[in-house]
Amino acid sequence: MYRRHFFQKAGLSVLASLLAMHKVKASADDTRAWHKPPRLREGATVALIAPASPVSEEKLEKALSNLAALGLKVKEGASLRARHGYLAGTDEARLADLHQAFADPEVEAVWCVRGGYGITRLLPYINYQLIRKNPKLFIGYSDVTALHLAIGQKTGLTTFHGPVAASDFPENTLMHFKSVLMNPVTPYVIAAPSDGAELQGEEYRAFTLSPGSATGRLTGGNLSLLSALAGTPFEPSFRRKIVFIEEVGEQPYRVDRLLTQLLQATDLKQAAGIVLGVFADCAAKNPEFSLTLPDTLRDRLSSLGIPVFYGLPFGHVAHQATFPYGMQAEMDAEGRTLTLLEAGVD
Repeated sequence: MYRRHFFQKAGLSVLASLLAMHKVKASADDTRAWHKPPRLREGATVALIAPASPVSEEKLEKALSNLAALGLKVKEGASLRARHGYLAGTDEARLADLHQAFADPEVEAVWCVRGGYGITRLLPYINYQLIRKNPKLFIGYSDVTALHLAIGQKTGLTTFHGPVAASDFPENTLMHFKSVLMNPVTPYVIAAPSDGAELQGEEYRAFTLSPGSATGRLTGGNLSLLSALAGTPFEPSFRRKIVFIEEVGEQPYRVDRLLTQLLQATDLKQAAGIVLGVFADCAAKNPEFSLTLPDTLRDRLSSLGIPVFYGLPFGHVAHQATFPYGMQAEMDAEGRTLTLLEAGVD
């Protein structure tokens, strides 16, 4: 009897300690000081780097044309045109380009030419103190998710999930980009299209998984990269945050697997809310033996007790919004909007 009471008390004590430790960790993460870089101005010098996969000459020319159209000057990373199998140069070369871009006093922004694969290989070797001492705009998406999360975690620098330099820049993408990075607007409302046909088809069609609204700091990125970081020193915390997630080219069962990994390995269930982007090319190849993508997303996310909606314009698509990591935002799952409550630049 006494032993039973002892273990009951000991169990409660251990549980209280674990909860206290978790609370302290979450509180420290929520209240950290975020450092905003200066806004992007016309005439600024931008370092163009390829920290992941190699870029074709055609895509590189498109990137250079995009930056010129924005009135920006370009400094090319030394390994920008390199190729090492499926990588844009060796790890050492790509890492050197990243470090040089932040160290160069003439450079005001660092822009990834593309995503691909290879950034997670660099994370343990990055000089985060160098980045902390030289805060600059850092822009990209896809595999660049890993750099956003690692830099934010290690330095507190606000970085930007937005188009890579070789992306398409239709009118709405350019409007979002300028409204966040060049001439910041706050509050800034980003809405999912009311009809997917307004853009480029069914994959843009928005729907609500769980109604409600929530406020929190922004984090997220590409689903595959978020899953790949789980269990590493760079695993993100989603607790009390607005989490934005997108994916490309994965069948519904693979999306299920990736989301299940996040739900089991991270604190995604404790997010304030989830905003899903456009999951391009993620329809089932054999519909007879598969859930649809919407059904898969509902199956994994609609029972979390937090607001969730699909279809905000971002991801591996031409129509993209730009998000500042770490900044306060508000989501409305029924209205299918995300409102940036503070600027990410000074």
